[in-house]
This record gives sequence, C-alpha cells and structure tokens, in this order.
Amino acid sequence: MQVPAILDIEASGFGRGSYPIEIGFVGADGELFCGLIRPAPDWLHWDASAEALHGISRERLLSCGRPIEWMATQINQRLAGQTVYCDGWGHDYAWLNRLFEAAALQPSFRLDDLRSLLSEDEAARWHEVTQAVRARLQLTRHRASSDARVLQLALRELKAGLVTA
Repeated sequence: MQVPAILDIEASGFGRGSYPIEIGFVGADGELFCGLIRPAPDWLHWDASAEALHGISRERLLSCGRPIEWMATQINQRLAGQTVYCDGWGHDYAWLNRLFEAAALQPSFRLDDLRSLLSEDEAARWHEVTQAVRARLQLTRHRASSDARVLQLALRELKAGLVTA
C-alpha cells in the first residue's frame, strides 16, 4: 500500500499563544524533511514542560532556526497539491496556520486528520502499533520528523495487515 505524506509539528507548548518550533514530514515517497523555526518577535509563549519533552530550547531556535518565510516556502514546494495527514489535527492545523499567516502565504496542500484513514479496529490498535514501531526503531527523542516516520510506518503496517489483534 502506498501511504500518504505525514506531517508532525513540535510547538512551544499548548494553548493560547503557542506556536510551531519544528516541522517535519515524511513524503509518500519516503523523503524526510525537518526544520527548526526561528520564532517571530511577537511569538513569546514558552512552556518548560514542552521543552522537556522535545528537547529544543528557545535559545537554540533563535540561533539555529530557519526564518518563518523560508520554512513556509519549503513546505509549500515539497507538499504542493497533496493531502498531508497528521495525528493531532486540532493543534497542528492551528500551528500551521500561525506559521503561514506570519509568512503571509497560503498552504499549497491540504492538512487532514490521520484518524480519517483508520477503521474502528485500526484506531483501537493505533497506540499499541505506534509504540511498537517506535520501540523497534529505538527512537527515544520526540522530534517532528521521527514522529512523522513512526506514524507513517504504523499506518503502513496496519493497512498491510502486518499487525494482529
């Protein structure tokens, strides 16, 4: 089964004022893309517990992050015309919107909820399968591109029937 592109976003935290700090995706062809985002001057929200989870400091973003416009342009070029899926649509949509609004651009792709691709049975096994894929790949870091890869592999395994109940 050909699986679609999967996108994941790490953010400064949750709730009002939060913003994307890293966007990663894996294309339908397996191409990985990931980049840190330099916060806009008015993006000030920061949650220490979110930093503890993803391990990205605000200082690192300010020194190594890519400009907002660059990131939005890269994502648009690489995902143009596709429907891209994520597992946290409510948050990811808002964060992606914040990025594109700050860049004064419109997305050239559609973001949709990965859940829409799953049957009830597959949804019931989703957490277990993603944890097994993460363990098998020995991924300990919670970062955007590796998370997107785990989601895509888990989807492929569920759809190919490689996972039993």
